[in-house]
Amino acid sequence: MKAIQYSEHGPAEVMHCVDLPDPVAGPRQVLVKLEAASVTPFDWKLRAGYLKSHFTLPMPSVPGRDGGGTVTAVGEGTSEFGIGDRVAVMAGVFAQGGYAEMIAVDEKNAVKIPDNLSTVEAVALTNAGLSAWIAVRTAEVKSGDKVLVHAGAGAVGGLLVQLCHHLGARVTATCRSTNRDYVLGLGADQAIAYDQEDFSELLKEQDIVFDLMGGDIHDKSYKVLKKGGHLVWLVADPIRDRGAEFGVKVTRAMVTDDKSALQAMMELAGAGVIKPQVARTMPLFEAAEAHRLVEKGAISRGRLILVM
Repeated sequence: MKAIQYSEHGPAEVMHCVDLPDPVAGPRQVLVKLEAASVTPFDWKLRAGYLKSHFTLPMPSVPGRDGGGTVTAVGEGTSEFGIGDRVAVMAGVFAQGGYAEMIAVDEKNAVKIPDNLSTVEAVALTNAGLSAWIAVRTAEVKSGDKVLVHAGAGAVGGLLVQLCHHLGARVTATCRSTNRDYVLGLGADQAIAYDQEDFSELLKEQDIVFDLMGGDIHDKSYKVLKKGGHLVWLVADPIRDRGAEFGVKVTRAMVTDDKSALQAMMELAGAGVIKPQVARTMPLFEAAEAHRLVEKGAISRGRLILVM
């Protein structure tokens, strides 16, 4: 099979398209012929070596935290899936990733794709959807909450806007001015263009803030929360926890390969409650360029998806 692989940390150029042996489905695994995989900020940070203190990758490594395609074989004891099923898969950090033509994963790390979603749409919902669902669950969003979502035009931020709107929250999102109408279209009640306005001067008494940025954005977010409010942060720049100073709760949303969370997101998308956001598709062999685009912040309005 064709796959993208790197043997050392470094710039996007360390990734190459290689021929690898086809994987085989082990016990309670499914073998999937992949059609798509998403490119996430985690992917390029891991490749660049920024996360070496947290993750020691086996080298060479095939990147990618998710994928989608069709089951072509099942291992012994596999009961949930059959040959021909369309599935979205969660790929482990230390196992083969989704930037490949085939992957074998435990059946606990796969979910069926609803009939009315394309495989590309399902992949746009996989890693990003996990992140959004777990963040909302961590924050315990409920109807009537005033919620601020940073980076509302991003892959995770856009799903957060949709989920919080669905739950009945009053949603404000920050974004570039060029993305204001897009974010409002996702269900935000208010969109603040961070290239024109300072959200910290416009908002107050928020119940929940979702921080996907870190740095100065994180520091400014404390003042817009009400006493007893909740600041939930995902993978972001280093933060300074000032919860005690402002009388608010600060929690990191720990994103794991949670099948129930992914299943819930697929069901919502299948029912038309939320819409997966695909920013762009690129062929697998252009993975290095895809990383460059994501790394420099050139992708918004959803996920960049590699197609096989």
